[in-house]
Amino acid sequence: MPRLRVLVAGLLAVGTLPPLAWWLLGPRGEAVTLVARQWRTEVDVERLRLESGSDWCDELPPGASVQSRRLMKDPSGQRAGESERCQYTQLAWRQLWLAHREGGAGQTPQWPSPALSGLPPDQPGAERLGRRAIHYELVLRNRAGLLRNCRVPAQRWGSLAEGSALRLPVDRWGVAHCADLY
Repeated sequence: MPRLRVLVAGLLAVGTLPPLAWWLLGPRGEAVTLVARQWRTEVDVERLRLESGSDWCDELPPGASVQSRRLMKDPSGQRAGESERCQYTQLAWRQLWLAHREGGAGQTPQWPSPALSGLPPDQPGAERLGRRAIHYELVLRNRAGLLRNCRVPAQRWGSLAEGSALRLPVDRWGVAHCADLY
């Protein structure tokens, strides 16, 4: 009987140790295949808008046009006695929408060229192009068929070929860590 227990324990140990060792000591992440490489260019389209605000009259932003003034005490206590509080308007550029273009590995990235209003640049309602950004993404598929997109630097994006086998670190919550892709 004791020999049977030792034999059963030995078989269980031999059967469970390799998977346990692989799980603990094996390579991190999951095996993935590079399915596609994509790029995306983005440009903010901004509009000049007349905005209103309120501040202490001696701290107005440059270019502000005072609409009204009134005397009041500073609730924060930073000013002694009564000080002037101003209602003002000013022109400010604000993001209106985001123009974008997308493409794949065989295409050269191109910036979008959206149609803008033809108003002079100092007139409310005028539009201009603002911040630009370009993103390079890898589309990866794991063994279960799940697709993941990873943003990577341009040089990394250009150095990989479709069909490449890679390892993608994934944490216990299922979040992929693209910066550690190898």
